[in-house]
Amino acid sequence: MNTLSQSPRSLTEKRAPRRKRPFFTPARVGIYAFLIVSALFFLLPLYVMLVTSVKPMSEIRLGNLLALPAHFTLAPWRDAWLSACTGLDCNGIRVGFWNSVRIVVPSTIFSIAVGAVNGYAMSFWRPRGAGVLFAILLAGAFIPVQVLVYPLVRVLASVHLFSSLPGIVIIHTIFGMPIMTLLFRNYYAAIPLELFKAARIDGGGFWRIFVQLMLPMSTPIIVVAIIMQVTGIWNDFILGLVFAGTDNLPMTVQLNNIINTTTGERLYDVNMAATILTSLVPLAVYFLSGRWFVRGIATGAIKG
Repeated sequence: MNTLSQSPRSLTEKRAPRRKRPFFTPARVGIYAFLIVSALFFLLPLYVMLVTSVKPMSEIRLGNLLALPAHFTLAPWRDAWLSACTGLDCNGIRVGFWNSVRIVVPSTIFSIAVGAVNGYAMSFWRPRGAGVLFAILLAGAFIPVQVLVYPLVRVLASVHLFSSLPGIVIIHTIFGMPIMTLLFRNYYAAIPLELFKAARIDGGGFWRIFVQLMLPMSTPIIVVAIIMQVTGIWNDFILGLVFAGTDNLPMTVQLNNIINTTTGERLYDVNMAATILTSLVPLAVYFLSGRWFVRGIATGAIKG
């Protein structure tokens, strides 16, 4: 009935196929051109590093940075890992790699655990002065690291933790606590309060609700926190240099010692290989967990 009552003109307009937009519109061409140029701009240094790291020094001395290697070799990578000199020690950058692993793993776990508990307490239990404490934590996130180095050195020295592995783990936990608390507080604040009240009526206490209810729902934000802490702690230089001690120097500090060595011939191929080896862990974390990172950030933004 409705179809018969419509005019022939309206039926013709409905049946007429829509014209497809051309693929190469000026706007689309401009967007793709901008993206391609931006990608090339950021990938060019990585390309130079990769190419240089598989060239012998005889080719590097010719000065053509962009040329592909005529004689491909992985010897610089082996030397960077096993025998590159960091000062008087020539044990390669592998020593710094394992030091960084020993620093990153406990620091990430402790900082996320403390931040999650803080965010949970401030979102649901809301102790007296929670707003003031949260403001203090946020203010601490904006204080330059250099301002706090000397007071922290004195504090750790007074408790005999300076230049030790536990000391550098404590430092990273302290500096990671503000941003971790902010992440988890915003995430938990979006969870319906009725769910928390129902758990309280069922007899759940502080830790039981946190472990059995909140943590299972926190996977997206935990993945975001892991990515942020792993990359931030792994890439740290100044805290590791000051607080880790000579026996626990992270990979970034040893990389600096390799590149800035002034004795003997400067081996650019070994330096480039050592630089890439140092950055492999953050790159791997982003490539393997990038989808989770974007999902977790979007979830926190929408809910928060």
